[in-house]
Amino acid sequence: MQEPRCVMILNADLPPGKATNAAAVMALTLGQRHPTMVGEALEDANARRYPGLIPVGIPVLAASIEQLNSLQMKCDELNCDVVLFPEEGQTTTDYQMFSDAMRLIPGAEWRLLGLAIVGDKKVLRKLTAKLNLFS
Repeated sequence: MQEPRCVMILNADLPPGKATNAAAVMALTLGQRHPTMVGEALEDANARRYPGLIPVGIPVLAASIEQLNSLQMKCDELNCDVVLFPEEGQTTTDYQMFSDAMRLIPGAEWRLLGLAIVGDKKVLRKLTAKLNLFS
């Protein structure tokens, strides 16, 4: 497999603030799960160092809940790594309450606000070819 790529897909109906929150939460999880995707540290003209950023683009696309659920199932079949962001993730600031609530709902019934997928570039393009950029 080539160097893995990443794509983020958000629920098309999310307002900007909630979309930004979902993307940020998924990005933190992706960085933890795929540390090799983070580039080398950056340095300014004064030799001050900054943490590296991902050296490849991350398209942020829009999808309906139905499309998000379908993509999740396809990713399982294609052995892609997926980070899910269910609707309940924005209903509380208490992670334990969130975790407890998710245990009561079968994964196939989660209402997804977003997902991030890591996998082969060609596989990701095929999965997301019909989706538009999130706006």
